Amino acid sequence: MTQQVIHPMVKLQKNVQSLIDSQIIKPTDSIWKIALLYGNDWPHWKKELLDFGFSMQDPVSELINVETWDED
Repeated sequence: MTQQVIHPMVKLQKNVQSLIDSQIIKPTDSIWKIALLYGNDWPHWKKELLDFGFSMQDPVSELINVETWDED
């Protein structure tokens, strides 16, 4: 039995979706708003998001709508 490894960005997506579902943030909020909730882990996630071409002004919905995380 092989265990499938979940891409770290998928975990972030799920956490952000949970924040939306809990109405803590809205899909139209800018990505930078999640920085307030990630505290000391934010610099890592910010770098990851920037590496994938996101800006901190992009709406959270753009992060949620990514279907695959291909690393080139």
